[in-house]
Amino acid sequence: MRASRVDNCSIERTLAVVGEKWTFLVLREAFMGVRRFGDLQAATGAPRQVLSARLTRLVEEGMLRKAPYQEPGQRQRDEYRLTAKGMDLYPILVALMHWGDRYLADAGGPPVLLTHRDCGAPVTLRLRCDDDHEVPDPRSVTPIPGPRTVV
Repeated sequence: MRASRVDNCSIERTLAVVGEKWTFLVLREAFMGVRRFGDLQAATGAPRQVLSARLTRLVEEGMLRKAPYQEPGQRQRDEYRLTAKGMDLYPILVALMHWGDRYLADAGGPPVLLTHRDCGAPVTLRLRCDDDHEVPDPRSVTPIPGPRTVV
């Protein structure tokens, strides 16, 4: 890989949106079905203002959408639901979780195991090319320039 700074970097742009601890913890909970502000706050431990800011940003970026709900006798509130754009982040969270399980888990093992709902087998992530070959490591990949918009 080249040592110079990459202009128009997709990794840098993605991190500008999601590259913060509270954002990933909110997304973790959203993937587990947590939708309401109070439940998100309890599950993440995020300060109220921080959580509010993260939810606002995720909605602005189109990863979450607000859906109104109302408990009997209460005022209307919003819950937060993943969009297709948000759902596309799932492999990233799983990859982070697996890395943490491998290198940072307690002696007792990982706190959560992911299994396939249909068959119960463990869920793993694997990189594959479009011809369905497994890509075992970064040395098996050749970065090439992508299409660029000339201004």
